[in-house]
Amino acid sequence: MKYPGKVKIVDVGPRDGLQNEPAVISTDTKIELVDRLAAAGLKFIEAGAFVSPKWVPKMADSDDVMAGITRRDDIVYSVLTPNMKGFDAAVAAKADEVAVFGAASESFSQKNINCSIEESLQRFQPVCDAAKAAEIPVRGYISCVLGCPYEGEVPASEVARVAKMLWDMGCHEVSLGDTIGTGTPAKAQAMIEAVAVYLPLDRIAVHFHDTYGQSLANILAVMEQGIAVVDASVSGLGGCPYAKGASGNVATEDVLYMLDGLGIETGINLAALVETGAFISNALGRVSSAKVTRALAGKAAA
Repeated sequence: MKYPGKVKIVDVGPRDGLQNEPAVISTDTKIELVDRLAAAGLKFIEAGAFVSPKWVPKMADSDDVMAGITRRDDIVYSVLTPNMKGFDAAVAAKADEVAVFGAASESFSQKNINCSIEESLQRFQPVCDAAKAAEIPVRGYISCVLGCPYEGEVPASEVARVAKMLWDMGCHEVSLGDTIGTGTPAKAQAMIEAVAVYLPLDRIAVHFHDTYGQSLANILAVMEQGIAVVDASVSGLGGCPYAKGASGNVATEDVLYMLDGLGIETGINLAALVETGAFISNALGRVSSAKVTRALAGKAAA
């Protein structure tokens, strides 16, 4: 099998992870988490979200987090900005990248943000236009790419259609999210084939949830096709809201262990990342969801 020589890992733990954790942690702890991830070698960190505190209260301090982190010039600190109010806040916070979030499922879009897919994308156009004028890169997310909690199967052609819309809108990279974690390798590859008709492979990212334990297999499968951008969450932060008790984001530690074993360059130090995962897990009062961390802890105890 031929895999990319280098893989870009985007750690979404400080945003996508923490906003789905039941426990609430302090702003100082969030700042330390971002700084620890940077020190471990992460070059792309999703640090927060400028969204309504009414709907996502755990991201209400994102401006303070962005102000408190120790900035490094070689790191991209991104934030979620669903509208112009969020974009203006992101600019004030000096975010290096902003992100918009769509869906491949009409039912999910309606239930999640109370509008159609087309309507949601129309809302993002002013953000993309303003970001282009300000020379700030925009990243696009698509949820439910391999299944929807309401509709079940989601056609790869629909994922490709939405991805093309985000690409045409100005997103420099589109992350394909298996929100409920039901995807398997063959389906993941078929989806990539459909999207790659419209987007260059090096502009496609994958964001797999590990609800059914398929994340690493899916990542490996799409890497065979040339995908070299992977979203992951330190310590596996973030549950799956549509499968009670199930794990959500794939753990960055587990992805890194696999990539290290394949000799693929990431620039990330596994030992430092494991320590970071242990730090945030302790702050949340739970054990890490990363299998690598659990294995190493067991080995140390023995």
